[in-house]
Amino acid sequence: MQTASKKVINGWAMYDWGNSAYNLVITSTIFPAYFEAIAADNKAVSKTAVTFLGREFENTALYNYALALAMLIVAVMSPLLSSIADYKGNKKKFMNFFLTMGSLACILLFFFNTPTGATSTKASSLGLGLACSIIACVGFWGSLVFYNSFLPEIAAPEDRDRISAKGFAYGYIGSVLLQIICFVFVFFPGILGGYENDHEASTIQFRTSFLLVGVWWWGFGQFSLSRLPRPVPAGTGDLKHHILSKGYKELQKVWNQLKHIPSLKRFLFAYFFYNMGVQTVMLVAALYGKSELQLPTTNLIISILIIQLIAIPGAYTISWLSSKIGNLKTLMTVVSLWILLCIGGYFLPVGGIYEFYALAAAVGFVMGGIQSLSRSTYAKLMPETKDTTSFFSFYDVTEKIAAVIGIFSFGFITELTGSQRGSVLALAGFFIIGLLLLFYAAALKNKTT
Repeated sequence: MQTASKKVINGWAMYDWGNSAYNLVITSTIFPAYFEAIAADNKAVSKTAVTFLGREFENTALYNYALALAMLIVAVMSPLLSSIADYKGNKKKFMNFFLTMGSLACILLFFFNTPTGATSTKASSLGLGLACSIIACVGFWGSLVFYNSFLPEIAAPEDRDRISAKGFAYGYIGSVLLQIICFVFVFFPGILGGYENDHEASTIQFRTSFLLVGVWWWGFGQFSLSRLPRPVPAGTGDLKHHILSKGYKELQKVWNQLKHIPSLKRFLFAYFFYNMGVQTVMLVAALYGKSELQLPTTNLIISILIIQLIAIPGAYTISWLSSKIGNLKTLMTVVSLWILLCIGGYFLPVGGIYEFYALAAAVGFVMGGIQSLSRSTYAKLMPETKDTTSFFSFYDVTEKIAAVIGIFSFGFITELTGSQRGSVLALAGFFIIGLLLLFYAAALKNKTT
């Protein structure tokens, strides 16, 4: 096959530009801090205790449980939806549905404010915030199933590493641009009529940031959809009366193919384990710096920007390295670096701002590269098929379940040990298992070539 035109490739990459704003502003920086600040029953008694559905939670734990639930929802439903989308050739419609749902949820977070008055009012506000968080997360990850599946359709095998890296680079640039705009509002709330000298009493700057994310995500998502090609249906016949059974039959067909592709199966097992570490680091890095290392919020913001900016050259550098030594060897090199970074994170001193900056720069360099190369490696190992979305749904489910297990393990070990340092060291264990499985996958590939 031939790689699609530059117009199509850039259009595909622009979706990363749009949706990555959610991942940075809502998942990693502003919203988690905002949720932790306002989700409390009585700050005079406890700054972190919050009651929801009749049970008292630590507010950060409640937020993590909401994210885990959202990822489980995506993991359960994406295989069925993606197989139907392949069969009918309408994955652009599915992608549009999820990105619209997610962006609207971000916009509705504008109304998640510090509640006053009756307890029921507080519960309603907290319920709105959690519901929108879950819906936005489902929209983000649900849309990525269909977005990722376009890669093997628009890029020839020899170009997939480069184009996958381009998508991640666009995502980092776009998200940083919007993040900078949001930071202007956060640090100067008077622009929006907030309290310039009392940030804690003012929420308009944060809520406006959530609204901007929704508009940014939806607008660039529509631009991307206008450039993407119309998929060719993989199935024939009418799904009207047997849509559920047909969907599962399509999944069974994909699974039957996977059983006869040992290299792809082994790679997925390796990806499952090292991705536990990658996804967890993405979600807990800021909280680790804040609560365990006791770093000021301003320094955490700077470190997250460092991660985003360094990830751009990192994605391209690792893509270049893969062209020289191959995908699996490059992944083994990068995963080995992740192991060292986890060990380094364990020994970071309390208040070590510059040490944390250095670690953030190293994490940023390998963060974009491992995500980009994992996606393109999977696309390369896939067989020639029209069922690209169904194949990528397996990839997506692997990613989501790994994230749920990683986040849960991090929190559980923290509760057991009373410190997040033990959890960081445990992440190194996930990477070690992933590295060993990559060696196993590489050995099989060398044996069959």
